[in-house]
Amino acid sequence: MSGNRRKASLVTTVLVGGAMLLTACQDTDAGTDAGAPQTSPSTSATAAAGAATPSGSPAATAGASGGTGKDNKNGGGTGGGTGGGQKPVGQVCGANDIAWSTKSETQAGGYILVVAKAKPGISCTLPAVHPTVAFGSDGTEAGPAEQSTGKQITLSGDTTAYAGVNPKTTNTDGGKELDSIIVAIGHNDPDPVSLPVGTITVDKPVVTNWHTSPKDAVPSQ
Repeated sequence: MSGNRRKASLVTTVLVGGAMLLTACQDTDAGTDAGAPQTSPSTSATAAAGAATPSGSPAATAGASGGTGKDNKNGGGTGGGTGGGQKPVGQVCGANDIAWSTKSETQAGGYILVVAKAKPGISCTLPAVHPTVAFGSDGTEAGPAEQSTGKQITLSGDTTAYAGVNPKTTNTDGGKELDSIIVAIGHNDPDPVSLPVGTITVDKPVVTNWHTSPKDAVPSQ
């Protein structure tokens, strides 16, 4: 009889111990969950507000275009309005502003017709003097073929100016054989151009003023 009581007591002790152990495990799991990082209500609200901000709002625009306004202020992009290379209206032409061509003429003993048109987008003025025309490596320069002063000509669009060059005004057999001329708009033009003209004999050359008609650009001998 006493043996049976001891067995019953032992079984009870085991059951009670198991129940306590199970309870302790459950308490540990609960504590672990309670210590995990939690998203605070304020953080969640801030994130939600940021996600809901329209991209076109003043704050978003200021953040996205901080440097653009400065660039535009400094003239970047398309602020100029006159186009690359275009001169202010009334400014004197330079040789590099002009599309050049030449033509050999037989009238008046033969001369070279110099044709000048402004390049696209350029508007500039030819002064009321003859162009500067030089020949050869020694820089022989053409003198004026006209006694009077010409008129200013504004080159723009299809407007064309003409000047006539007589490379040889003497009746002798002397002279230099050349195949090009150097043309500039005045002596201070930094970009003179070399124009092919075929083989010519140069001796005391002359050049007319600029004219709007090729008939007026025929030089005297």
